[in-house]
Amino acid sequence: MTAPHSTLRQRLEGLNLYLIGMMGSGKSSAGRHLAEQLGYRFLDADTSLEQVAGRSIPELFASEGEEGFRRLEAAVLNQIASWHSLVVATGGGVVTQPQNWGQLHQGVVIWLDAPDAVLLERLAADPTPRPLMAAPDPAARLTELLTQRRPLYAQADLHIQQDGRPPDQVAAQILEALPSVLKQREAPPEHRLEVVNEAGERGRSIN
Repeated sequence: MTAPHSTLRQRLEGLNLYLIGMMGSGKSSAGRHLAEQLGYRFLDADTSLEQVAGRSIPELFASEGEEGFRRLEAAVLNQIASWHSLVVATGGGVVTQPQNWGQLHQGVVIWLDAPDAVLLERLAADPTPRPLMAAPDPAARLTELLTQRRPLYAQADLHIQQDGRPPDQVAAQILEALPSVLKQREAPPEHRLEVVNEAGERGRSIN
């Protein structure tokens, strides 16, 4: 069966799509819809990491600490980057390690940016243990993490601003914006630099 967006898939030429953003931003749910529409394979990087390690993420944090976890996360991402035609939902902190950007920018990096209130609501409803959110005041902890990470997420090729809409609609936002991102990537380097300077930022923002 031909994917609904087979023409866009051809333009992507096998480039991986990496979804970045905070936990609770909808990377996995939107990513599955996006992969289906493109005829790509969906991969959850955290799930792949757990399979490689043979342990859950909370267990890895407990035994290896965040530093050890990040080393394993980087190794898994390096392996994923050797494949093609994937939609990858990354872990929320993958952007904090500079070496990971070399792999991410081999594909198209898409930041799913959800409001703080939406993130808190989703995290409260999700029973999945989140080691980095284990704090007496989840709202304050979320604010702290966002302050650290938002400048890093802003290095994405595409910025998708959300309002809590369903994941299939988020995927539709991405599909609508991707042709413009690809057009910019295909432009000569000097033209790409002009576009970035005029916009005042790297990525294109979509409401």
